[in-house]
Amino acid sequence: MEFMTSDFTAELVGTMILVLLGNGVVAGVLLRRSKSENAGWIVVTTGWALGVSMGIYVTGWISGAHLNPAVTVAFVAVGDLSPGLAFSYISGQVLGAALGSLLVFLAYQPHWRETDDADAKLSCFCTMPAIRRPFFNFLTEVIGTAMLLLGVLGIADRHNGLTGGMAPLAVGLLVLGIGLSLGGPTGYAINPARDFVPRVMHALLPVPGKRDADWAYSWIPIAGPLLGGILGAVFYKLFVAHLNAMGG
Repeated sequence: MEFMTSDFTAELVGTMILVLLGNGVVAGVLLRRSKSENAGWIVVTTGWALGVSMGIYVTGWISGAHLNPAVTVAFVAVGDLSPGLAFSYISGQVLGAALGSLLVFLAYQPHWRETDDADAKLSCFCTMPAIRRPFFNFLTEVIGTAMLLLGVLGIADRHNGLTGGMAPLAVGLLVLGIGLSLGGPTGYAINPARDFVPRVMHALLPVPGKRDADWAYSWIPIAGPLLGGILGAVFYKLFVAHLNAMGG
């Protein structure tokens, strides 16, 4: 029980850091009269990448820092994590995402009322597609999260020797690459906790002048990453098994 409790706490803290720094940079870029207003997509993707790296640095030595239900479910699918432990991980991720969202709301408190754009306010909590085409939006999330799991498993592979301080930085660079290359169509949720939980918090918190939480879209950043994560992890395991069979 102590082991599961430490994993729960680690996932909570790591996901809180990820959402605080990730949605924090979005708020800084989109909300009126922020010093980083209109700083652009490079700043957003860099902020998210650093948020991921910092979350892993702080908690990776405890739980492995999944910080993402898509990662946890994928690990269960390929037999690298037990379902019971996965429940502890995901519970921590959900609560951590809620706390991170609350901290962003508080940090930018004077700016919500200064901002008239309700879509921009929602985007500080969750993703919105650039062009609303549900099938292709779903496919984008599948591809992006499959790439995430491919990269994470590759970074963790013993052949690369990326241990200690280098691995979190490498995962952050992976997330930066996904954001720059595949983030344009949907905002690259690639993480159900990072999207759905802040979406709920947007609905619950007293954000001045807010719109609805776009529930009609909300299933895409859940289902797409979950499927994509499983596909990416399974592909990597089959790829490695194939290379091993060939003597690689």
